[in-house]
Amino acid sequence: MKILFSSHFFLPSVGGIEEVSCILAHEFVRQGHDVIVVTQTRGEAQLPFEVRRGIRLRDMPALTRWSDIVFHNNISLRAAWPLAWIARPWVVAHHTWIARTDGRVAPVDRLKLQAIRGARNVAVSEAIAEKLGVPAQVIPNPYRDDLFCRTNRGARDGDVLFVGRLVSDKGVDILLDALAAGTMRRATIVGDGPERSALEVRARSLGVEATFAGVKRGEELVHLFNQHRLLVVPSRWEEPFGVVALEGMACGCVPLVARAGGLPEAVGEAGATFETGSAQDLAACMDRLLADETRLEELRQRASSHLERHRAAVIAAQYLQLFEEVLL
Repeated sequence: MKILFSSHFFLPSVGGIEEVSCILAHEFVRQGHDVIVVTQTRGEAQLPFEVRRGIRLRDMPALTRWSDIVFHNNISLRAAWPLAWIARPWVVAHHTWIARTDGRVAPVDRLKLQAIRGARNVAVSEAIAEKLGVPAQVIPNPYRDDLFCRTNRGARDGDVLFVGRLVSDKGVDILLDALAAGTMRRATIVGDGPERSALEVRARSLGVEATFAGVKRGEELVHLFNQHRLLVVPSRWEEPFGVVALEGMACGCVPLVARAGGLPEAVGEAGATFETGSAQDLAACMDRLLADETRLEELRQRASSHLERHRAAVIAAQYLQLFEEVLL
């Protein structure tokens, strides 16, 4: 089938939606389908499918007519408007809440919520599905199972790892406070963002040994996951899912995540949770887990069956089955 794939953000931009969009587009092509990705992200990337960047409104009708099905990885009104008169099946995968970051529903959000009533909707977690306001099939996110894997079966030199953007929503300050409050004061912080300098100052003032490693990708990131025992995802914002938890888990780095949004679903029975926003509870959970290697290994053993449900080919097959259903 011909799949017109809309992803507002895409490679070479870095982020969760970019990674998932690339995984799915690759798998759709690998399984024999034609894909054109439309995105507002500029740049270059060597890919086995066509990418139209900086797409203009006037380009969309011809692309829509080319397609058998229109798929949005997060709704884009810019990419959807020709569907008002060009009849094509439309599937929208929701990776986040249709609202502002402070929870307000702006006029453009109301327009999106109205528009998706004409689509077949997918939510990446039960948390998203419950708040969407329309029926939605839950298909969780995939991870790159061709890259992220366990290469270290021996001792791990690092204790606590964080991977993500250095912004207030991601809660790195909560992690630093927890490290200061507990018995474990050593962590590696992977990522960059506007709060990096302030977080470095905070770590020094708290007496925490935090190594700010910058952005890491590919094999470098795999190596770091394999060298650490615990991946902490301390987001104060309700994360819709959390692919980073799957990536760490696949490398034997046990995820400890905030108990909110889709994060508990992302880790299932192969990780642990703590009270969102509580540095004290996070400190207690980190100390308890890092002192119990038997428990950590038990959680690692549970990862295999959990990760099987999130392999790229498995998730892509679920989407393709849904596409076939809406084409009937």
